[in-house]
Amino acid sequence: MKIGFKLIAEAHSPREMVRQAAEAEQAGFDFVEISDHYHPWLYSQQHSGFAWSMLAAAAERTSHIGLATGVTCPFIRYHPAIIAQAAATTALLSEGRFTLGVGAGERLNEHVVGGGWPSVTVRHEMFREALEIIRRLWSGGYQSYEGKHLTIDDARVFDLPEEPPPIVVASGGERSARVAAELGDGIFATEPRPELNRAYEQAGGTGMKYAEVPLSWAKDEATAVSSAHQTFRFGLTGWKVQSELPNPINFEAATASVTEDDVRQSFGCGPEPQRHIAVAQQFVDAGFDHLALVNAGPDLDGFFEFFANELDKPLRTLTPN
Repeated sequence: MKIGFKLIAEAHSPREMVRQAAEAEQAGFDFVEISDHYHPWLYSQQHSGFAWSMLAAAAERTSHIGLATGVTCPFIRYHPAIIAQAAATTALLSEGRFTLGVGAGERLNEHVVGGGWPSVTVRHEMFREALEIIRRLWSGGYQSYEGKHLTIDDARVFDLPEEPPPIVVASGGERSARVAAELGDGIFATEPRPELNRAYEQAGGTGMKYAEVPLSWAKDEATAVSSAHQTFRFGLTGWKVQSELPNPINFEAATASVTEDDVRQSFGCGPEPQRHIAVAQQFVDAGFDHLALVNAGPDLDGFFEFFANELDKPLRTLTPN
């Protein structure tokens, strides 16, 4: 079992993100993964730095912890040729510690370049083409590609690592799970749904299985619940909502009816290790083996100490029930 920490770029400044990566390494985490967004989800977050700059700085501030995007959309706001180059460079700067987490995107981030927001079917077509382009560019030499939606013309990534970084594909359904098996090296999810891993394996997937575990640590439960509700209630809207709304004002409206009791039921909240371990167990039971802890609590340094002293060993020994 590998245990990671989510760097929440929407809730903290860029320099704080780099500091947290270094602190996560000292606390004993195996990896950190960072969101790649243009906008925050809610007004209460108020940040959204450029993930690739923060990853480069984190690579220099750390020595052995894994680094990952969690996740980036390699089309619309970006072109896959740029992501192929960015990921290769990050792998070199981190000396092989980088994992490229990719997904089909959210309107929140992709509409900003004025290219519209395609249907789910078109997005999946574009996603598949983007991954094919990235793989082709990582094979070396000059490459061209003519897809239905995306092209490259005589492009070459000159600085390539000896081994390409693994690609972990975010999946919310069977279609994307099959893409993860066919074109990725692992699967990534935010819900403890065993059917995603079954679909991945049935399509031939044998790689890593990443999941984000929602926690909120504080010295008392009420503070933990309040903090999670203030900054992370958007997570309870579900993927169908999260992928479609364009701006924080829309998420403020969509979450107006989410209560603190709703948050308490979904997040591990408070100071007791067993509450957090129980939430993580759901993801282990669903078949995931790389758990990224998403702490919505107000005291990050306190959480790192709590992890090192109370969570690290118990989480690593979890097995499916």
